[in-house]
Amino acid sequence: MAGIGVVEDEESIYGRNKVQPFASTPTPGQVTEEKHPKASLSSKVLGLEELFSLEVWRASLAELLGTAVLVFSLDTIVISTLQTETKTPNLVMSVLIAFVVAVLLLATYPISGGHINPIVTFAALLTGLVSISRAAIFILAQSVGGILGALALKAVVNSGIERTYSLGGCTVTSVVPGPHGPTVIGLETSQALWLEIICSFVFLFASVWMAFDRRQAKAVGRVMICVILGIVLGLLVYISTTVTATKGYGGAGLNPARCLGPAVVRGGHLWDKHWIFWFGPAIGCVAFALYVKMIPREHTHSY
Repeated sequence: MAGIGVVEDEESIYGRNKVQPFASTPTPGQVTEEKHPKASLSSKVLGLEELFSLEVWRASLAELLGTAVLVFSLDTIVISTLQTETKTPNLVMSVLIAFVVAVLLLATYPISGGHINPIVTFAALLTGLVSISRAAIFILAQSVGGILGALALKAVVNSGIERTYSLGGCTVTSVVPGPHGPTVIGLETSQALWLEIICSFVFLFASVWMAFDRRQAKAVGRVMICVILGIVLGLLVYISTTVTATKGYGGAGLNPARCLGPAVVRGGHLWDKHWIFWFGPAIGCVAFALYVKMIPREHTHSY
């Protein structure tokens, strides 16, 4: 029907983008797959056929470009907010980040489902909404996009800004001149790790879950979901940068691809404890997946 210009209903669009409901009654397809467990494992879990799917690679291109624009925009916001020396830089930065994230989600959602974040993709994998192959392709595309976004930013800023603000990258600590030589300032490793875990889980629990549940997504609406995702992410950035209020710590990364880009392009101290921005969100995703598994299926769609 779409081929002759008829607009598909919203439920069909969500279904195509892997936003699936949790069904308590097996469908005919599921019954067939139960008879062929090996085929089910290959098609649903591994998704090997998606490695050769043009649709998946097109979606990954959207993820790559979306993440590149996201990294360029967010890091530009971080640098410009700090450089202008506003009285409330954390608040201004959080509001702008919320707006940018919402716009980019709306731009990429029809093509790829609007992940543009390894946290979302990994959570979708753990909850059974995407296959291992699709998740691997998406995370690779997001990582490359993060690097391209950082390269684009490096190309338009002068060396002084790049050096002073580290391309807006994710930092746990930084080295500053001290009375007795260089001094390391920032957040303790355990504190930074816990912030990543908690903020990642809250992000998934408070907003992404609505996109994962097709009925909620249809009831709330695509635009509103993207706006909510942006607002929640902006709030978490604000909270993580104000609660700690520690120089040297750049706040919760909440997107490993965004942290990877500047680290690859700029290097140096951005690699210091960089693992936190991957390991913390991964733990948060596992916790979210366990939470989802514990919800009785008959209550999944209770609002």
